[in-house]
Amino acid sequence: MPTEALRIVVVSPEGRDRLSAEEWLDVVLVDLDDPSTYPESARAVVSESESPADIGRLLAEVAGIEVVQVLSAGVESWDGALPSGISLVNARGAHGGSTAEWAVSALLAVRREIPVFVRQQERHEWAELRSSGLQGAHILILGAGDLGEQTRRRLEGFGCEITTVARTARDGIRAVTELPELLPTADGVIVVIPLTARTRGLVDAAFLAALPDGAVVVNAARGPVVDTDALLGELASGRLRAALDVTDPEPLPADHPLWDAPGVLITPHVGGHTDGSGDRAWAVVVQQLRQLADGDRPSNTVEHDDF
Repeated sequence: MPTEALRIVVVSPEGRDRLSAEEWLDVVLVDLDDPSTYPESARAVVSESESPADIGRLLAEVAGIEVVQVLSAGVESWDGALPSGISLVNARGAHGGSTAEWAVSALLAVRREIPVFVRQQERHEWAELRSSGLQGAHILILGAGDLGEQTRRRLEGFGCEITTVARTARDGIRAVTELPELLPTADGVIVVIPLTARTRGLVDAAFLAALPDGAVVVNAARGPVVDTDALLGELASGRLRAALDVTDPEPLPADHPLWDAPGVLITPHVGGHTDGSGDRAWAVVVQQLRQLADGDRPSNTVEHDDF
């Protein structure tokens, strides 16, 4: 137990209310536009939806900050944005379960032709259609972090063959360099990797061309991981199908051709938006701050070579 309360800075009344119940925290609420509200020193900043630019002055004027804690799992906007000596800590573990639910349900919906049946229902049309389902399908999960693991666990009960792919091979996980061998056998690919310089455009024309006819591409990661133009070409030809919770660009403009592409299911970046998501995120924040208070490195400290 720390002998002295851990002083942290929050930027909203919700943050103050959520964290003030922890007696081992000294919570300071600031107005980012009013430096007179800044404490002289603190050890951590909790950033809810702010950008690096939003809290730049705070980081420059408050001494002793070691950690910026965010409530999201994706942190691509923070890459390289923090001053030397300040670590970024994300909310990994808070949103993986709900996003994995979206990824699996979207894959299942496309393979069972649910969007087709919804449109038939709107037309009051009764027309039978055979679908492919997941039994016996080979599904690649591109990403072996919390979200990849949560997705794998939810897929296991469907009777499909699952292969997880990460940057490097380890027990039960194949390396990204093996994709040329794996893609031609995949009935579906679920993309759950962070957006980095290495992963931007990873799902490109060559990647898509290697997939067999009828395969489904599910993007639950970030839009720029997938080459939009290359995907559009495959959708227009009818060779591949897709389910997208994220797009590039995002939000998707009303006149973008993706909306009307055949064989695509689109949702507006809602994979993690379920009941209790806020409670889960704040619980992870408390866990990470406790580790810092105990003198440990927060376990969710972001490494920039995660994939």
